[in-house]
Amino acid sequence: QVQLVESGGDLVQPGGSLRLSCAASRTISSFNAMGWYRQAPGKERELVAGFTRGFSTRYADSVKGRFTISTDHAKNTMYLQMNSLKPEDTAVYSCNAVVLNNNYWGQGTQVTVSS
Repeated sequence: QVQLVESGGDLVQPGGSLRLSCAASRTISSFNAMGWYRQAPGKERELVAGFTRGFSTRYADSVKGRFTISTDHAKNTMYLQMNSLKPEDTAVYSCNAVVLNNNYWGQGTQVTVSS
């Protein structure tokens, strides 16, 4: 079993920055994949950024050049640095981990981009 806890969501003005964190309850080095997803009201959940062990990192076209995913294995934490935020980035952001064939999700953190 894996617990994932997100933090860092907030209200921010357009053009601002936020860093989201996803703390895992066990070592992330054993995870097969991790990623950030988001879901805006009335829309389907979409992959924002993610990586699979042994493969390159993926980003949604809408966030390329603005968002960066990273990990700190010593802290068992994954991050999402979000720069140049836009109103259309407003959503609940959730982290996901794949361990063996099991999918785990955090509870989500709200990001609101508005003036």
